[in-house]
Amino acid sequence: MQPLVQSISQYLMTVVTPLIKHPEAAQLRVAHSDTGDMVRFRLVLEQEDVARVIGRNGMTASAIRSMAKAAGEKTGVRVVVHILSKDELQQES
Repeated sequence: MQPLVQSISQYLMTVVTPLIKHPEAAQLRVAHSDTGDMVRFRLVLEQEDVARVIGRNGMTASAIRSMAKAAGEKTGVRVVVHILSKDELQQES
């Protein structure tokens, strides 16, 4: 599963970095399920960058998630991509 995680991580950062104003602040966190059949990617951005990545009516985020999900389906792994701000991440903790 490591090559899959690595390739999806690289894809996410390659697609998102040109869209945002603060690429140096972007963080990608990866969590695996206990059973190994799901990988959760959390893209943590500055608040103003979240809106840029989500896009109008969520179309950009939807396309990003669809591509990541398709890559996972090829290997039988469910892929979930969350896009959130640092503030939202702190509220979850």
